[in-house]
Amino acid sequence: MKNKSIIKKVLISLIIIFILILAFFLLQSFDINLFPVAAVLGVLFLILGIYLTILSRKETEKLKTYLMITGISAITPLISVILHNFFYGLGIAFPNLSGIFEILHVGFFLLALIVAPLLFLMGITASMIKIYKRK
Repeated sequence: MKNKSIIKKVLISLIIIFILILAFFLLQSFDINLFPVAAVLGVLFLILGIYLTILSRKETEKLKTYLMITGISAITPLISVILHNFFYGLGIAFPNLSGIFEILHVGFFLLALIVAPLLFLMGITASMIKIYKRK
């Protein structure tokens, strides 16, 4: 029972941080430098995603799947952005292999900005439905 309470708090925290990160991207057009805040939010999102993934090990099969999707999709953006920049740099450093590195850096960019947020929304929705449906 205590585990469910912690999972609910982590899920709600992830939702709040996700909304704040989205707000950061929307406020960029107003010449407000909020990058340090966004960096801290990104790291918190990563840490909570790791914590949720660890907590999900003790849950039932369906809920465990939804929590794992949510946790892994919270971990993925930061790692994908780092790999995107790494492969972009390799494409510049090794022009003869730039085609391969171009595909990789675009792939990780799309993973970070499209796939992971959509999976996060799907996982968080399914997790919340499954948790609150039990009552």
